[in-house]
Amino acid sequence: MRIALRIDLVKKANLAFPRFETAGPVTRHLDAKGYWVTTGVGPDLMAGAKTAVRGMIDLLAKLHGLAPHEAYVLCSVCGDLRISEIVDLPNWIVSFYFPKVVFD
Repeated sequence: MRIALRIDLVKKANLAFPRFETAGPVTRHLDAKGYWVTTGVGPDLMAGAKTAVRGMIDLLAKLHGLAPHEAYVLCSVCGDLRISEIVDLPNWIVSFYFPKVVFD
């Protein structure tokens, strides 16, 4: 596998946080088989994220006979956390997407 990375240094940009740009879709190659998605719902986005990730670890362990630590490693490199809804406080929804193509 080869990866090309270009970094531009913008002096005195005074950015409050890192930002980046992509040349195209970031997951198109993973979308073909769909995703398993788990969620976390509640007033705390961080707690919701943890719940969604734990749910995916449990699901992958059950579906594929993985040890929890193996499922965790896969989640850390293949999964995608998304904030799905924040308009209905206190019912904010965080979703964890895991591409099914990983197991093909």
